[in-house]
Amino acid sequence: MSTKVSDHILQRLREWGVDHVFGYPGDGINGLLAAWGRAENQPRFVQSRHEEMSAFEAVGYAKFSGRLGVCVATSGPGAIHLLNGLYDAKLDHVPVLAIVGQTHRTAMGGSYQQEVDLHTLFKDVASDFIETVTVPEQLPNVIDRAIRTAYARRSPTAIIVPGDVQELDYSPPTHEFKMVPSSLGRSSWTAVPSEDSLQRAAEILNSGDKVAILVGQGAAGARAEVERIAEVLKAGVAKALLGKDVLSDELPYVTGSIGLLGTRPSYELMRDCDTLLTIGSSFPYTQFMPEFGKARGVQIDIDPHMVGMRYPYEVNLVGDAKATLERLIPMIDPARGPEWYDTVCDNVSRWREVMERRAQQSADPINPEYVTHALDALLPENAIVTSDSGSAANWYARHLTMRPGMRSSLSGTLATMGPGVPYAIGAKFAHPDRPAIALVGDGAMQMNGLAEMITAAKYRHAWEDPRLIVAVFNNRDLNQVTWEMRAMEGAPSFLPSQEIPDVQYAAFARSLGLTGVRVEKPEDVEAGWRAGLEADGPAVIEFLTDPAVPPIPPHATWEQMEATAASILKGDADRGSMIKQGLKAKVQEFLPGHDKK
Repeated sequence: MSTKVSDHILQRLREWGVDHVFGYPGDGINGLLAAWGRAENQPRFVQSRHEEMSAFEAVGYAKFSGRLGVCVATSGPGAIHLLNGLYDAKLDHVPVLAIVGQTHRTAMGGSYQQEVDLHTLFKDVASDFIETVTVPEQLPNVIDRAIRTAYARRSPTAIIVPGDVQELDYSPPTHEFKMVPSSLGRSSWTAVPSEDSLQRAAEILNSGDKVAILVGQGAAGARAEVERIAEVLKAGVAKALLGKDVLSDELPYVTGSIGLLGTRPSYELMRDCDTLLTIGSSFPYTQFMPEFGKARGVQIDIDPHMVGMRYPYEVNLVGDAKATLERLIPMIDPARGPEWYDTVCDNVSRWREVMERRAQQSADPINPEYVTHALDALLPENAIVTSDSGSAANWYARHLTMRPGMRSSLSGTLATMGPGVPYAIGAKFAHPDRPAIALVGDGAMQMNGLAEMITAAKYRHAWEDPRLIVAVFNNRDLNQVTWEMRAMEGAPSFLPSQEIPDVQYAAFARSLGLTGVRVEKPEDVEAGWRAGLEADGPAVIEFLTDPAVPPIPPHATWEQMEATAASILKGDADRGSMIKQGLKAKVQEFLPGHDKK
């Protein structure tokens, strides 16, 4: 039997080492689906409940494996559904390949069913490489370039294959004019800065007495080198959210996350430093970095497109973090006093006490900070943790202690709702022998997490360690936006937009044959977590949490929070336990550890 274009596409993916493709069927990719049947499901087709989830699962797979994530969708609506997940990949710099169908070539331009101008649709999200295959001879070059580009640019790329092209007999490019041959593979490479720029960077770092280091996901391959330069510089290290698992939070000088969802010691580190070294991060919030003119700055990033735009750095070192630090560390003078280092460590210790106190504060019915704080001590050493966007991300950022061997991530730059559960599913296919835990708000769970629990149930037997624990913070409120309205707009909660239905999440899990536990009292929180961690498959642990617990920014003052409380008292509607006076008191109750001046 002849080899079809669709057969060759799957063969080429296998030759590139692709072992999973996340997708949803449709007649625009019927040729590919038939080829999957002939290929005995190699690479494995992982069926989500929605194409957006396929893209998120590909992103999660890529984030936690370091390998290419691949998703596939039919023409028209299927391709459109991929967009949000692909934008997540684009903004977080993750290599993902999207393969999408298109109507037959004979119908294109005829306003045919499901005909969408896919080049225009994907022009921005897959701007590094997008191509339509119109004849077999374009392969394998199009596939090879899409994959190489995704890896090299750390970005999403897209291939469009019309339905009739999928069914054509494959014929390779020939040794003729206007044919483009191709080859497999990509060699490893390392970029390093010039010696002169390293010397200038060392001069700046050596001149500082109060050095702050900010790391992002680009420093993940340089953990030992980051620790070494921090120790030599006697510096504190703050972590962008995408770099949460880069360094262990058990190190005394690691101040934790930075930004609105960050910690007080990270805020103090940036406020008081005189020198800033940023490694592998494009953290965008300038107001959480040193005042301009107060600190000298050095940046290390492998992407020249991403340097020099977050802070007025004096030296921008374009290079791989590990290779650059290996060359920079011998140039650093360790002769500086311990005063700054001791201050940073003291701030970290004090913050941990504050977090302990805040987790123990009473709430009605359960303090969401306590839910995450209780998980911290129970986390398996090889756990993979994902978080959705929303107030759950605050507790993820502040209460979970990343230890060596643990992995974690969320939608960093896009900050979209909905990836927590599909990220965890993608992580399970990347590491089937490790437990995955997703922290998800009830809004995100209703948006798409419930449906993807069906996917988790479908594939539970494919994982050596079948544990996938989804923790749902059930407060019947789109909580992060509610607090943003109060704090930033001075407006009470607008219930028609913020209040959401009370759903029986644990019961839904049980209806799928999964573990489902509903936790209604604080004294049952730890037992709820243990039930999920001891389950023999995916589990939903539903915690009834208090929407009145404020995600206080690390730079908040009493005056700012009292103003927020006043706006609540002035106009917020009563809702269950969240009475007006009680909510104001709750804001003030959760302020210990913050400046009163």
